[in-house]
Amino acid sequence: MADLQALADQLFAGKQEEVKKLTQQAIDEGVSPKEILTNGLIKGMEKVGMKFKNNEIYVPEVLIAARAMKAGMGLLKPLLAAAGHEPIAKICLGTVRGDLHDIGKNLVVMMMEGAGFDVVDMGIDVKPEQFVEAAKTHNPQLIGMSALLTTTMPAMKDTIDSLKAAGLTNVKTIVGGAPLTQKYADEIGASGYAPDAASAVDTAKQLLGLA
Repeated sequence: MADLQALADQLFAGKQEEVKKLTQQAIDEGVSPKEILTNGLIKGMEKVGMKFKNNEIYVPEVLIAARAMKAGMGLLKPLLAAAGHEPIAKICLGTVRGDLHDIGKNLVVMMMEGAGFDVVDMGIDVKPEQFVEAAKTHNPQLIGMSALLTTTMPAMKDTIDSLKAAGLTNVKTIVGGAPLTQKYADEIGASGYAPDAASAVDTAKQLLGLA
């Protein structure tokens, strides 16, 4: 009998091979891909997010758990696609123009994927016009921007202004990074602000009415 709680526990523990094995076992036993995703993989990543937010685990543990999640998702993705499973929402994420830091952004990517979002990872040094292009191409509900340097923070405002100028007023924007504050996010007109990767998922869900 497939044990999805064990799958969630092994993911939280970062046991990549175990996650793969238990995911395959559940597939073989005819458990629906959506149920494996929701009650196994996402449940495990939710615990990771909660513990990370409470400073009970740290970046290395999150990275190991995310790697285990990827191992399970590798088996599930084609089945989810075949079953017509829709992600809860789509987000384009990137570190803004002039900023080459990506650890924080990568953590957000992992947390978002772990929560069931379809994530378009745009990488680092992403210019405002590239965010606009991504919004037009991928039609996401959210644009996420990260900055680690105070000198690159103004690129967030430039991006938000560029999205507005392009008439892309339906897409919500979420910003984060070490030097940012809620006050700054409000000043530049961002839809939401997240102080860390785990909170980013909560903020994204609230912005989209999914919380």
